[in-house]
Amino acid sequence: MADQDPVFQIQRIYMKESSLEQPNSPAILLEQEQPSVDIQLGVEAQPAADGVYEIAVTATVHTKIKDKTVFLVEVKQAGIFEIRNLPEDQMGPIMGIACPQIVYPYLRGNVADLIQRGGFPPVHLAEINFQAMYEQQQAQQAADAPKIVTQ
Repeated sequence: MADQDPVFQIQRIYMKESSLEQPNSPAILLEQEQPSVDIQLGVEAQPAADGVYEIAVTATVHTKIKDKTVFLVEVKQAGIFEIRNLPEDQMGPIMGIACPQIVYPYLRGNVADLIQRGGFPPVHLAEINFQAMYEQQQAQQAADAPKIVTQ
């Protein structure tokens, strides 16, 4: 019966993609105005093999002065997780909450490092409540689902 025990293991955490763009350098670097900062986050989950899943968290940091980009950074940090013998109703929360919470600190460090290596003060991403984010996504999906009317 040991092969029916629940399994949750981290196989690997890695940076899947990263990019830094400074399309208006060097002129924009001479500006004295404070840039506006827009940060977007996303979570993706997909099967990699039987009982093995890739969970990726993506951060996009776009800074602008007026309508000109100062820099645009995108980092996708991923993890490979072995997840077996869990009830189906637990799979969503594991892949939407637990796994992103493990991957996110690596993402935060890589975003700050990439921005700093680009010659800017680091942007430190705030802590994220992945449970609230997951619950909001579930509520949105339920609201968007087609309604079945029975008579």
